[in-house]
Amino acid sequence: MLTTAAGLLFGLIAASVPIAAVIGCLALALGLIYSPMPLHLAAGDIFWSNSTDFVLIAVPLFILMGEILLRAGIAGRMYAALSHWMSWLPGGLMHSNIGACTLFAATSGSSIATAATVGTVALPQIARNGYNPRLFMGTLAAGGTLGILIPPSINMIVYALLTDTSVPKLYLAGFLPGLMLAGLFMATIAGACILRPGWDGRRQRSSWAERLRSLPDLLPPLGIFLVVVGSIYAGVATPTEAASLGVAAALALAACTRSLTPGMLRLAIEATMRTTAMVMLIVLAAMFLNFVLAVVGLTDLLSAFIGGLGLGPMQTMIAIVIAVMLLGCVMEALSLLLIATPLLAPIVAGLGFDLVWFGILMMLMLETALITPPIGVNLYVIQGVRKGGSVNDVILGALPFLAALLAMIALLLAVPQIALWLPGTAG
Repeated sequence: MLTTAAGLLFGLIAASVPIAAVIGCLALALGLIYSPMPLHLAAGDIFWSNSTDFVLIAVPLFILMGEILLRAGIAGRMYAALSHWMSWLPGGLMHSNIGACTLFAATSGSSIATAATVGTVALPQIARNGYNPRLFMGTLAAGGTLGILIPPSINMIVYALLTDTSVPKLYLAGFLPGLMLAGLFMATIAGACILRPGWDGRRQRSSWAERLRSLPDLLPPLGIFLVVVGSIYAGVATPTEAASLGVAAALALAACTRSLTPGMLRLAIEATMRTTAMVMLIVLAAMFLNFVLAVVGLTDLLSAFIGGLGLGPMQTMIAIVIAVMLLGCVMEALSLLLIATPLLAPIVAGLGFDLVWFGILMMLMLETALITPPIGVNLYVIQGVRKGGSVNDVILGALPFLAALLAMIALLLAVPQIALWLPGTAG
């Protein structure tokens, strides 16, 4: 059964079938081959019951919030402000790329939106200030991955739905690893530019007066973050209600900057509808696949197979990490989350590991998928914003940051409290 499932999965992916159709076809095929019951008759009920889940309403709301912030010009002003504060470091504005991605990740919840937004603002700086193009684009592709690790995160909401895990606990668990990863990315930039001094371009000189004048432009993303995450931990709102408060705050900010026009709002809503339709189709197909896997016993079979290998708990976790990262080379991050989580979560829980900790580990593995060729979505997002040249430049530029991600995964495996300390202190 495992061989059949893997063959069908990779065969459909190799045939360039859209991932939602891949998941749906895999579920139907496994049901027809291995179940005596007509499982396809349950599809309608599964689609309806899951599409009306209150938690999932947060997904389009977070997407809409990011679209409004992008089109209101808030991201551009944020980047300019960060450049005054961070451009003196070895690597110059490449540190501003990571800083801007970190701040925008705390408002958008999406890696693609983070990479596209900051990339649009930052890429003109390559020619303007003489940066090494490969490393500069690598910072944008890697920095964008922070969108699914630093709260609020759409992928964390989906993971929580799949594993019946607390969204607030996942959000708390993501803070420290997210900030540590941003620090590792910045250390990678500094190390590369110290070894190769010509890579960091012309340094921007800013006076303290300019830095202080730029501080108000950093307040909008911080304000959105406080509204969304603060309302959750203050007990004022659920994650879904917090997302709606974030949209209201983003609209208010756009109105204050006089960028809230009918045309801008129409573009933001259209983009939100397109992205939401794509995400929800994949999610609902994955829910049906989860049901089929449980009925035909594939989850139990996989658990028994891993248990029969005779590995210890940590050895098994290392094997899982390697397997997921290899899958990430050929699968898009959200699809990988939806397919792998239902299979792996019962195994991880059975080994005695905390599912909140595994959620953060899964986000880190998904981040590697976002910058791993040939399917690394963030690589193509940056190439698309660049509008020219070879995507190989972006791939080569992202490789040092892939090493930083692997180091963060190793740290989290060795010291689980990096993720569990904050949720533990909050009770």
